[in-house]
Amino acid sequence: MTQKGSVKAMKKNKAEEPELEPLCCCEYIDRNGEKNHVAACLCDCQDLDEGCDRWITCKSVQPETCERIMDTISDRLRIPWLRGAKKVNISIIPPLILLPVLLRVASWHFLLGVVVLTSLPVLALWYYYLTHRRKEQTLFFLSLGLFSLGYMYYVFLQEVVPKGRVGPTQLALLTCGLFLILLALYRAKKNPGYLRNPAGRDRSLGSSQIECLNGKGRKTKGFPGADATGMLNNRTLKDDQKDSARLLAGSPTKVKDDWCAKCQLVRPARAWHCRICGICVRRLDHHCVWINSCVGESNHQAFILALSVFLLTSVYGITLTLDTICRDRSVFTALFYCPGVYANHSSALSFTCVWYSVIVTAGMAYIFLIQLINISYNVTEREVQQALRQKTGRRLLCGLIVDTGQYNRGFLRNWHQFSTLGARPSHSPAEDIV
Repeated sequence: MTQKGSVKAMKKNKAEEPELEPLCCCEYIDRNGEKNHVAACLCDCQDLDEGCDRWITCKSVQPETCERIMDTISDRLRIPWLRGAKKVNISIIPPLILLPVLLRVASWHFLLGVVVLTSLPVLALWYYYLTHRRKEQTLFFLSLGLFSLGYMYYVFLQEVVPKGRVGPTQLALLTCGLFLILLALYRAKKNPGYLRNPAGRDRSLGSSQIECLNGKGRKTKGFPGADATGMLNNRTLKDDQKDSARLLAGSPTKVKDDWCAKCQLVRPARAWHCRICGICVRRLDHHCVWINSCVGESNHQAFILALSVFLLTSVYGITLTLDTICRDRSVFTALFYCPGVYANHSSALSFTCVWYSVIVTAGMAYIFLIQLINISYNVTEREVQQALRQKTGRRLLCGLIVDTGQYNRGFLRNWHQFSTLGARPSHSPAEDIV
């Protein structure tokens, strides 16, 4: 009777709620909860007016004002779509505009190429540290990476292939490599192994355990094993209480260290909380800005696959391009000495894109090398950073290798464990949590 009454009450409340008018393709609900229109994107912006007035009068603009202006721009930057305008992330736009412009400017002269190709990594690192310090997610690097792949392939088709030095088989191999990169990136962007606390249930810890961990003396109401319908699984509750009590009795300090107050759960071994994603990840390696996601237990293999396929495809494309625009020279020689390459715009743009690809490939090769070393020593990047801060790791080769010794079981066993990541059951017994 109680359930029927609650269902009737919910239906009555839904019937009493006023139905919202459907949005047209150019309308949207802004951050203030009000209906707005795409055509009014430049209207009623006091912060922008104030910023322009201070800029015209040569007065400094407060950082808070700049942040409010950027928030307003990001909220109003939308494209018409069915059932309301869709918001466009402003961080994906700069690479789409700056990359083609800067590369074409760099192809005008050798000195311009040196300046532009030197400044691009500096600007990327500056933006990375800016967003990393604010702990913000950004699509800038993902947009830069995907657009770089597409633009390099476009230049290759437009400027290199027509010269007649690239055969159909070579073009097919390069195209297959590009599609494999995209496929591996798609797989790497999937769930890295997020740890989620079931809604409405605190099955990992009881009230006494939470009180012990938090040290605040707050007790939870109700049964920790009860489900949404009020039913209680006694067997599961007893097992969980026994396991949690065994954990606390064995090593209460370790359990307290592994307790995540934000996610409200006990992290398994080698799991960490990502400050950017705002969630705990199993066997967290690092947060990769190039895929705008964490690299964890479930996608680490796909991440390594994407890096390896990218390196092979990039080196192959660089080789084909240099062999076309700088004939009768080795790849290494042509990269540093290619006379007459700036004689026409086509070869100059191709040569500039080659050097841009070399810079990106060198950076990815360094990341790939660090990943191979960490896998060989069975250590994650997160554990390396913690070991360096606490000065508990053994540093080799001027710090290129950091061996914590905690999970290192030998080269072959470490790679075997990496090859079987994600194969074991996701729900580990309580004894293996810490």
